Amino acid sequence: MFFVLSKILWFLASPVNLAIGGLVLASLLAFTRFSGPGRWLGLICVAVLGLLAFSPLPRIVVRPLEDRFPQQAVNSGKVDGIIVLGGAIGVAREDIVLNNAAARMTKAVELARAHPEAKLVFTGGGANLLSPVVKTEADGARLLFLGLGLLENRLVLEDKSRNTVENAVFTRRLVDPKPGERWLLVTSAWHMPRAMGVFRKAGFQVEAFPVDFLSAGTPADYIRPYRKAARGLDIADDAFKEWAGLVAYYLAGYTDALFPGPAQAATRR
Repeated sequence: MFFVLSKILWFLASPVNLAIGGLVLASLLAFTRFSGPGRWLGLICVAVLGLLAFSPLPRIVVRPLEDRFPQQAVNSGKVDGIIVLGGAIGVAREDIVLNNAAARMTKAVELARAHPEAKLVFTGGGANLLSPVVKTEADGARLLFLGLGLLENRLVLEDKSRNTVENAVFTRRLVDPKPGERWLLVTSAWHMPRAMGVFRKAGFQVEAFPVDFLSAGTPADYIRPYRKAARGLDIADDAFKEWAGLVAYYLAGYTDALFPGPAQAATRR
């Protein structure tokens, strides 16, 4: 139920969708006696879309999420396992399809080659709400990893999870981590705080290995506009969704902290 509600509510609450919906409503009001309020609504929605599409606002919103956990070097000590969260890959026409979060997959391969003794775990089924899942993300991950030369006996593929909570719970059951083992969690930097909180709540102590940064980590993040509207809108949707997800997961009891960070991991060790 949480999965279904989260999909529906975010579709309705997304700032981009709200602004577009507001423009549609404003257009309809233009033909009624409420044309005056409709014009104001339309202006507000256009201004919101302009801010999200071209201003630095999306980068400003995503920057604290990406700064929360520090980057790690690939060759940073012995690693027992590498966990890669879904959300970056799919299968179409029996071939691999990668989206903007493809760095999750490419970095996973780099880590796997740097740590040949480590298991490589991919967790991701299908998050479709209306259409049936024919090929899971795990199917795509298998094609990619084998195609890039990784051995199949190193791979552990979890293909039932639909969200981050299920990623953590199902993966822990599947790999049964032992005390003292070192597991790296690979996901987008902007998604890392929520992912770490969920894995900790599930009793799986992992180390953050953030990738797929949407901000440059420089002062220019706060002043540099976007050149393409689609890019700004896409990042805005990811950033606001992630902040909303942190609040929702905390209220639902899926994490113990509203904004999980590295210090909490240190106190649990």
